[in-house]
Amino acid sequence: MSHNLQFYIDGAWVDPEVPNVIDVIDPSTEDAFAQISLGTKADVDKAVAAARRAFETFGFTSPAERLELLRRVVEIYKKRSPDLALAVSREMGAPRPFALDSQVGIGLAHLEKIVEVLEGFSFRHAKGTSLVVKEPIGVVGLITPWNWPLNQITCKVGPALAAGCTMVLKPSEIAPLDAIIFAEILDEAGVPAGVFNLVNGDGPTVGEALSSHPDIDMMSFTGSTRAGILVAKSAADTVKRVAQELGGKSANILFPDVDFAVAVPKGVANCFGNSGQSCNAPTRMFVPRDRQDEVIGYAREAAEKFVVGPADAPDTKLGPVVSQIQYDKIQALIESGIAEGATLVAGGPGRPADLNRGYYIRPTVFADVTPEMRISREEIFGPVLSILPYDSVEDAIRMANDTPYGLAAYVQSADLDQARKAAARLRAGAVHINYPAWDSGVPFGGYKQSGNGREYAEYGLEDFLETKAILGYEAA
Repeated sequence: MSHNLQFYIDGAWVDPEVPNVIDVIDPSTEDAFAQISLGTKADVDKAVAAARRAFETFGFTSPAERLELLRRVVEIYKKRSPDLALAVSREMGAPRPFALDSQVGIGLAHLEKIVEVLEGFSFRHAKGTSLVVKEPIGVVGLITPWNWPLNQITCKVGPALAAGCTMVLKPSEIAPLDAIIFAEILDEAGVPAGVFNLVNGDGPTVGEALSSHPDIDMMSFTGSTRAGILVAKSAADTVKRVAQELGGKSANILFPDVDFAVAVPKGVANCFGNSGQSCNAPTRMFVPRDRQDEVIGYAREAAEKFVVGPADAPDTKLGPVVSQIQYDKIQALIESGIAEGATLVAGGPGRPADLNRGYYIRPTVFADVTPEMRISREEIFGPVLSILPYDSVEDAIRMANDTPYGLAAYVQSADLDQARKAAARLRAGAVHINYPAWDSGVPFGGYKQSGNGREYAEYGLEDFLETKAILGYEAA
């Protein structure tokens, strides 16, 4: 039986309080392929009440009990991976192999990592005659995006369960089906009733009801900076903790000593991955001014190798972007790059010539980009790369930091010491030197308007914990 039109509340699949059905669109075809229900404040109230009741027991379970629960979740997640991959591929247009290996795979990595962390995590330590303990913060509201849906669900739900929190999840209504399957996974794993609750809905209704709810102790939000500000404002009246992972406009500085034949194609690939729909994508490539022509050649060649097509086509490297809204926004920004005088190196406006339906973007590269251009300042969230020439490394670092965002930054250099010095000066939550492998064990989060708080591994677990001091615990 499909649960697409229901919510998961208090350990059961339930109908919404008020029927309100919307279509889920396949961005490869622009056709509806499923439907879900949108919730209301009444559904949120019911879910929060269930989570509050469940916290009275789950909040006092032992780490060993929660560890066993998470191990069961991992095993069932593995079993349901093909279902998750198909859902992600259909709802957000991810090519099928990428959906399984990367979109679903990253979720598994987070779950396995939090199991590893919990195995060795200490929730208490002595300090003189006092005891310092880490306790679950309580009931948490989780709002997750559509671009890496399982990444964000697992790196919130996993640590929240490990901490002993209970929760209500609102996934993106654009890509909601993987979250419904994830709820089925938790149900099969035996998560106690009320510990995990799922209410689908939009931000202005369900998101606002969660953020402002007096019985929610913390909000964990991933999405746009604009929406994150609204969550924080709604949460302010109840003085709840708010953790946010927001937008980005990440710089990629190529030092003059780097091998451009290698560094430029890798930079293009990192920018275009997931059809450019990653908040930490290196979308601004800084290159020595006297080498820009050389860089242009490598970038054009790399961009033209990306095959754009439907998610289920075997040769597709880049699927569509997720929606008509995203497509229109990206097209407007590409047009602005041309209008403001950037040099169009590859791609450009419109769909690829062989595709007349679906939210497909031509892999696009601009050169001669200056810092004041919209394509240099605004988060595009599509396969669009801006190449900005610099006259000195100092100049590059200054321009890289000249942004309201600070989620990630990238440095490429043959001189590791030089790269490390540059990394120390970049105002970003994560700096990547010479395209390292992704690491689920390091903290993820932003500076400035890219958010606050940290996710992944023990850093994510800590965000769901309160610190208590018990004085006089030992006799003096």
